[in-house]
Amino acid sequence: MANSASSARRAPVPVERCGAARALDVIGDRWTLLILREAFYGVTRFDDMRADMGIPRSVLTQRLARLVEHGLLTRVPYRDEGARARSGYALTAQGRALAPVILALMRWGDAHLAPDGPALAVTDRAGRPLKVALVAGDTPEVALRDVVLTPLV
Repeated sequence: MANSASSARRAPVPVERCGAARALDVIGDRWTLLILREAFYGVTRFDDMRADMGIPRSVLTQRLARLVEHGLLTRVPYRDEGARARSGYALTAQGRALAPVILALMRWGDAHLAPDGPALAVTDRAGRPLKVALVAGDTPEVALRDVVLTPLV
């Protein structure tokens, strides 16, 4: 991915055919990524997300609808004792496929923007630290269900 400073160069594909550009059309704003982060942490209820993020109600409503529309989240009905029925939001398989993206952003932020170091340990069930990397096609992935996030104090 190195680029020579002495020669002009163009991207290998136009923006309209680029998978990264297409993905950013759906998930490319701060609130959307934070909502996905909440979902990865297992936070599924509107009020809990709102409290965690301090996001305006209208913005959360809009972003959740967009994530459902694009198939990243699905509505899951629930009802607390004595309350009306509501919808929670769970990751779909398509949404879970974004785990490496969220983890890569988290690790980048830990490495370059967090003077106190990481806030979470990311390990497998055996306690081995995990990292996000490019791997050969025949290298097995760690299943998301086997990823353990542990707050560091």
